[in-house]
Amino acid sequence: MEEVRYEQGVIDRFEGEYAVILIGQTQRPHDVMRTMLPPNAREGDWLRIQWLADQITAIELDPEATDAARRRIQAKLARLRRGDHLKREEPGE
Repeated sequence: MEEVRYEQGVIDRFEGEYAVILIGQTQRPHDVMRTMLPPNAREGDWLRIQWLADQITAIELDPEATDAARRRIQAKLARLRRGDHLKREEPGE
């Protein structure tokens, strides 16, 4: 009997009736019908994907992962705006 497994993915973009989801740590692309997604799903949303025998059987939103990703991105943008990436330590500091 096949075992159910779960992976995280993020909606990269929509192309017509399909959504391109980047799955797992390697962010392998996978096309799914938009109708498989929750109705309020949008680009950048993180998902919890259920697999059975190499077939996606369910997709649900992962709001905690989505919020965490958005906070990381906002922090990076703030560092860029402050110019932190341009600052260099002087020798002896």
